[in-house]
Amino acid sequence: MATSYLKLKGLVLAGMMAASAVVLQATFSEPVHAQQAAQGEQSGQRQPPPTRSSDTLSDRVYRAIAEIQTLMTPEDPADQPDLVSAKTALDELNERYDTLNDFEKSTLLNFYTNYYLATDDIPNAMATFERILEIVNLREDARLRALLSLGQLYASEERYDEAVTTLNQWRDLSVEENATVFQILALAYYNKQDYPQAIPHLLSHMDMLRAEGRELGKNIYGLLNLMYIELEDYDSALEVTKTMVGLFDEASDWRNLAAIYGYLEDDAKRIQTLELSYRKGYFSSEAEYLNLSQSLAGMDAPARGIKILEDGIEKAVVEENDANLRRLTQMYIMANEFEHALKPAQRLTELANDGESWDYLGYVYLMNRDYVNAATAMQTALERGGLENQGEVQLSLARALVELDRFDEALVAAQRAETLGTNNAGQFVTFVRSSKERHEALAARKQESIEYYQS
Repeated sequence: MATSYLKLKGLVLAGMMAASAVVLQATFSEPVHAQQAAQGEQSGQRQPPPTRSSDTLSDRVYRAIAEIQTLMTPEDPADQPDLVSAKTALDELNERYDTLNDFEKSTLLNFYTNYYLATDDIPNAMATFERILEIVNLREDARLRALLSLGQLYASEERYDEAVTTLNQWRDLSVEENATVFQILALAYYNKQDYPQAIPHLLSHMDMLRAEGRELGKNIYGLLNLMYIELEDYDSALEVTKTMVGLFDEASDWRNLAAIYGYLEDDAKRIQTLELSYRKGYFSSEAEYLNLSQSLAGMDAPARGIKILEDGIEKAVVEENDANLRRLTQMYIMANEFEHALKPAQRLTELANDGESWDYLGYVYLMNRDYVNAATAMQTALERGGLENQGEVQLSLARALVELDRFDEALVAAQRAETLGTNNAGQFVTFVRSSKERHEALAARKQESIEYYQS
């Protein structure tokens, strides 16, 4: 993730090509001794042989380097580089390496690095940069270029300890800081899982980009956020995520914001964030619909949860399976919307056909005062079995049967509930008996009245 985020090899290659241009501009203007000869001719005096200065190129080396430059970078953009011939010319010049001065050596090796980078031969490119740094009288600008490029290459090859050491050497030598150096150091420390070191370097990288008027990519904020979360520094992660929401306003940012509020145990803001994300149309998965709908139900707002869950089912994002229909039925029961609960409860029994689903349906029928269907559904629930609340089902069955004046059956159900230790079952047994007695007394008086008037 992090290596692709920084695109290190691309950065190195671009940097090396730029560096070679700087070298050529300084080198190919004209050799110093050639200028001296021209001045001598103009004055009519014969000049002494040129000295082997450590920061000049001889005619021989100059011509060889110029040829190599032409082979690697043709003047006509339509022409393809001749890297094979360039490598041959480099090797021929390298055969006289010990006769070259330090500036010639660094120039030759810089062109070798360009060749190796162009052919994606990273191991040889790194080895060549290491040779450059071994040159005793290497110019400071050349040393800085070599350190920077070598540090980048170490990081691209996941040699993070060497990358850190090399880039810190660059920082010690350079009078100025560099945004890319901070970027690579942040990456290296991140991959070493040394987040306390990585974060300050990444923040410095971001500060330098802002100072240069450059925009910060979302991936940079994302990496910073990830490290804060790994450190469980959720307050800092919250601020970064809020910034991302403001700058980018993408679905993933809103999801992350809700998750961080969850880490901070701020459930009200977590749910509020999820609702805003839903209203923006950012929900795309079943898990998102279920998370928000159940969260709302859990905070005593089941009606809002019902709307979101039904919307997900209608859009076919949420599957209409037995698990989701159970959730929907439960929410309707929590919201006391028993009339609307009937349809999902009936559909649930069709799909699940287990004791719990029939229990839900029986309870919904009972609350809708449909006692016949309530009794049938609860009896079916008991037959299906697997109930955790068998005593409650027996008690509800007893209530439905009482309403139907089926007192003997109701008494049996209530007594079973009492045996199972169900709360208030004993009181309901007494109620059923008294109800039966009243019902029988009323029936007897009614019969007496009928017989009286008939006589």
